[in-house]
Amino acid sequence: MTGSDYTAAATLHTDAAGEDDAKVDDILSPEGALVSGYGEAAVLLNLKTASLTTNSHAERIEALFEGDINDQLASLTQKAVDNGCVVSANLTLPTPAGQVVFQVNLIPNVLGHQVLFLFHDQTLDSNLRDALIESRQRFKDLVEISSDFSWEVGEDGCFVFVSRAGALGYASDELIGRRPEEIIISPDEYDPIPFLSDDRIEDVEVWMHRADGGMACVVVSAIPFNEEDGTRVGVRGVCRDVTSERERTTALAHAHQREQVLGYIVNTIRDEINPTDMLAAAAAATARAMGASGCRVLRTTLDEGEDARLQFEIAAEFGSGGPGQFGDDFLKFSHDHPWLREEEIEGWRVIGAPCLHGGEINGVICLWKRADWTDDDRLLVNDISNQLGIAIEQIENHESILRLSRTDAMTGLLNRRAFYDEELPRRFHRMEHDLSTGALFYIDMDNFKMVNDVHGHLKGDEAIITLCNLLHDFVRPGDVISRLGGDEFALWLDGVDEQTAVVRSQHLLKMSQKLQDLSGHPDCPLGISIGIAVYRPEAKEPLESLLARADAAMYEVKQNSKGDFCLAAPYVAKPNREL
Repeated sequence: MTGSDYTAAATLHTDAAGEDDAKVDDILSPEGALVSGYGEAAVLLNLKTASLTTNSHAERIEALFEGDINDQLASLTQKAVDNGCVVSANLTLPTPAGQVVFQVNLIPNVLGHQVLFLFHDQTLDSNLRDALIESRQRFKDLVEISSDFSWEVGEDGCFVFVSRAGALGYASDELIGRRPEEIIISPDEYDPIPFLSDDRIEDVEVWMHRADGGMACVVVSAIPFNEEDGTRVGVRGVCRDVTSERERTTALAHAHQREQVLGYIVNTIRDEINPTDMLAAAAAATARAMGASGCRVLRTTLDEGEDARLQFEIAAEFGSGGPGQFGDDFLKFSHDHPWLREEEIEGWRVIGAPCLHGGEINGVICLWKRADWTDDDRLLVNDISNQLGIAIEQIENHESILRLSRTDAMTGLLNRRAFYDEELPRRFHRMEHDLSTGALFYIDMDNFKMVNDVHGHLKGDEAIITLCNLLHDFVRPGDVISRLGGDEFALWLDGVDEQTAVVRSQHLLKMSQKLQDLSGHPDCPLGISIGIAVYRPEAKEPLESLLARADAAMYEVKQNSKGDFCLAAPYVAKPNREL
């Protein structure tokens, strides 16, 4: 008999007496008695008549046997008949209530050529099983995404399970059978070791060895599990690698610390009122803040000539010890190689960095100590050097302004204010203290106006520059030259008495004969007149009196002859008059 023989329309076992009578007959019949004793849906299919006998539980599946029998049931029926044995299968079948999962047992050759179908509803079990599988998968997924690895330690204190992906670069097989303390850094610091805890723990940080030799910071959460009698069987838990987070936190902390140190140094520089003392304050603050034995700040100078290169001179220094000198090689910073460098010199660990402003090197900061420098130290030195570059630029601007305020724009000599208000009082007080002599020369050009009138002001400027150069050749190191204005100049010569002043004046007059080449007219030769006043400490002459005597001597020369000198009479103090 083929499978198609079981696809004919099946009919309920009834007669003309009516449906109720048919049901009674079914129950009383052997077929009815057979199916009625089963607690779930049961159907007896007569293969010859294609008629059905069902029990009261089979109402929702009767439709499966009406018309064309369900293909799955037909296939199982064919298999049971052909093999003459019981066939079981799990089927999902349509019912008026929806898809239902049945375990179906087919028993052939029942009461002749009939097949008994016994249905067991497994929908709830199947749904629970599917829900459990889904729940387990969901839990597994959540564990995997919320942690880097899960683990279990057995009663012997060794790993018996590690996530299949492994942990910290180890394959899971490499960890199973090993004790956790074998890969924990300084396990003695933990009491107890989190992997062996008798109590539930959450988010305990542990530093562990990676497979590549590095270190990892791991957050451990674990819970012990016990037998019914309370005997501990093992510990289960999850770990999350937070190394990158801790490294970022540490880096931020170090950056904050560097920022605080840099702020301290910058504030120290800014709080220094006198710009010339800025670098000394910066050297001291930097050495203290960085734990250095000493610090040296250098400023750049530029050699002249075609092969000009950066040179450095000490601008400020703080601390003790340190190498005698750094050497040219260590200070070979250039615009193409403005990088921090480190070197051991005379047993000192020396670190140096160029100070930059506007992309140009204007100085160098060097620090030394016996210990090695850290990466944080190197970063901080670079930051400090940049701030010092700004400070050096400010100092240079200040010095430039100071020079402009103290010097004559044309000649570069001290101007009237710097000479009278700063230089002369300073030297005058020093002579009072040292009991030394000095001479004040007032120099005025003769017939200078004729040069401007005849040749123009450019020629007049040339005459001024020529006299300036003559005076530079005339004075000694330590003497002072000042342009008071126009064609008026002043000299201060230390340690000169009256006799020396006369000799020096005669020599200067002889040198000034070179000015005649710039004269406006032969009858009015360009020359100089000199008025001289000599200071003697024993006379206790005020500065104002010295200035007046030199001015009077100059006036006398101008009134009498020009092209000559006049030595003022010695100072005589006026006697005090009693009232």
